[in-house]
Parts: sequence; C-alpha cells; structure tokens
Amino acid sequence: MNRIAKALAAPLLALMCLAAAAQTPQPPEIAARSYLLWDTTANQLLAGREIDTPVEPASLTKLMTAYLVFDALRSKKIDLQQRLPVSERAWKMPGSRMFIDPKMKVPVEDLIKGMIVQSGNDATVALAEAVGGSVERFVELMNEQAKALGMKSTGYRNPEGLTAPGHTTTARDLSILATRLLQDFPDYVGYYALKKYRYEGTPTANDTNRNMLLFRDPTVDGLKTGHTEAAGYCLIATARRDFPNVGGRRLVSIVLGASSENARANESQKLLNWGYTAFEAVKLFDANQAVVSPEVWKGAQNVVKLGRPQAVVVAVPAGTASRLQTQVVRPDPLVAPFAKGQAVGTLKVSAGGQPVLDVPLVALEAVEQAGVLGRAWDALRLWIK
Repeated sequence: MNRIAKALAAPLLALMCLAAAAQTPQPPEIAARSYLLWDTTANQLLAGREIDTPVEPASLTKLMTAYLVFDALRSKKIDLQQRLPVSERAWKMPGSRMFIDPKMKVPVEDLIKGMIVQSGNDATVALAEAVGGSVERFVELMNEQAKALGMKSTGYRNPEGLTAPGHTTTARDLSILATRLLQDFPDYVGYYALKKYRYEGTPTANDTNRNMLLFRDPTVDGLKTGHTEAAGYCLIATARRDFPNVGGRRLVSIVLGASSENARANESQKLLNWGYTAFEAVKLFDANQAVVSPEVWKGAQNVVKLGRPQAVVVAVPAGTASRLQTQVVRPDPLVAPFAKGQAVGTLKVSAGGQPVLDVPLVALEAVEQAGVLGRAWDALRLWIK
C-alpha cells in the first residue's frame, strides 16, 4: 500500500467505526456499580457495564437456592405440601426473616414463598437443610450446580447471601442463573410475581415483596432483590411484553450496588424500558422450522432439516430490521448418521455488515445410516465428486 492509499485508509476506517457505533443504541446512565440487560427471547446481551467484576450477591444468592429446591420438587425428592421442621439454626438466622420457629412444621410451599417474597433467611436455611441434608452439603450442591450452568466466576459459601469470604459472583453469571431458572422451571417461577405473602401467626408488617417494580409495572413478574452493606442495593428484574409477530418478549435487567431501594427500582425500570424501545425483536424462523435442508450422504434420508426447537428471534437496533442478512455455515459434505438435536451448523445473522448473533443449528429429525449398498453408492459418488 502506497503512502496516499495509507493516508486515505485511516480516516475511512475511522468513519466506518463511527458508523458502526452510531448504529448501536447507547444505554442510559445507570447509577449502580455494575449492570446488565439480557434479552432472553433472543438470547442476546443488549447492554452492560463491569459485568465480569466480582460482587457480593447478597440475597440474589437465593436464586440458586431456589434452583436446587425447584429441581428437588421436579425429581420428587420433596413436595409442596410436605411439612418441614424448623431447626435452631434456621430460627436464629439474622437478617431478613419469615419469622418461623422450632415449634412449627412449615409446608415446603410456604417456605418457598417466605424465601422469595419475604427473602427469609430462616426459610432459606430450612429448605437447604431439607434438600441437602445439611447447610454445608447444600452449599456444595450450589457450587456444583453453578459449575454445571457455566457460572465460571461464582463461589457460594451459604444459601442465604449473608456476607462471607469468597461468597461472590458477577453480573454475567447472575444473568446465566436467572435465564436458566426461568427456562428450566416455568411451573415454579410464578412465585416471583407474588406481591404479598405471610405465614399465619407471623407479623403482618412483614408481608410485602421488596421488588417495587411488581407494584409499578404490570409487565414485571420477578425476580429478586438483595441488600447488604457490602453489596449495596441489588435487583434482578424480569419483564414480559407482547409484540406483533414475535409474541412475548422477555428481558432480564440486573442492577448491582445501587444506593437505595428506590434507586435500584428506578434504574432497573430505566434499563428495561430502554431495552424494549431501543431494540426491536425480529422472528426469523418459527420453532422447529427448517432453516435449511441440505443434502445428506450415506443416509436413509436424502436431506437433513436444520433449525431450532425454539423460534429463532434476534434483537436489532430499532429501525434496522430491513437490513438483516443471514448465512448458514455448515460442514460439507454431511455424512449420516445424525441424531435429533445434534449440532450441525450455525446461522450467522448480521445487519448492515455488522455481526448480530450466531445461532447454533441442530438436526430437527434423526437421519439413520443407509444400508450397505446405499453407503457404498454414496461413497462412490463422493469419490467422483
């Protein structure tokens, strides 16, 4: 490249970068130590700051406790009507409480409500002891589950979220946990939308969910608040709003280290509203719709349908949907067999030349191997090709 070409290339590259930046919506100023906005429908990160910085999770810890409790319900290790004893350890827990005591035997469902709505540390410990056998074993299960979910920067030291050395997570890991909780346990996450709850015989003044957005925004149906002196005021909020051609679109906002209860609610609302207006959701393919049906070699069928068991939805800056482009990248040739659900290729989505999202494509149906003659014939065809 000569000197003139170099002189022209630098400003051109700068203009291209500026153009790309201009296409990306800039999030509002969020008054918190860190924050993240995740589009669960499109499986996309829309905005974030300090999302990999270690933080104390406070009572956001209880999302993992709930994950394990819901899993125990699904596997029938416990059931909702089962009455659990309240240990001395649970009764004496400091911080937020449901106000249960050792004279009580409390149904699992009430303990879940006490853990979620009242953020009761006593209810949380009672559940942890029932599922894990002991708090210590339950904490081991929490860390094992965090690893299984891909929460690479999270360490749990207790089930309730009180400050402890090494008890930390990140906004990114919390987004993984919140998303999986919503996806994996649709039958139980409705508890997070409860505005009020108290167990009979406990103080009436302790009946209100601390998630203020449940009372302000009818589209908000969760998820969890947290607060300690070290963590500040934290909130994971989730909302579901309906849009034409897409249906329900769910966002999860995570605000960590705000200055007050009101601030965490205000900043979360600001983030959710921005996400819904600055980005539009575009459904490219329906659930189980073939994105492409390429030829298969040595198979009992001639083609394999590639797509997703869920609808393929992408979030793009408002007004740019008409500029979307897609490209399928896959191995060639495709040689059977293929199991249903096997990852086979990738749908690359871009807008105006800028990458938007890579969507893994899977085989929507199994393709068995052909018989001996079929395989031999295709082997000859491949050799000639």
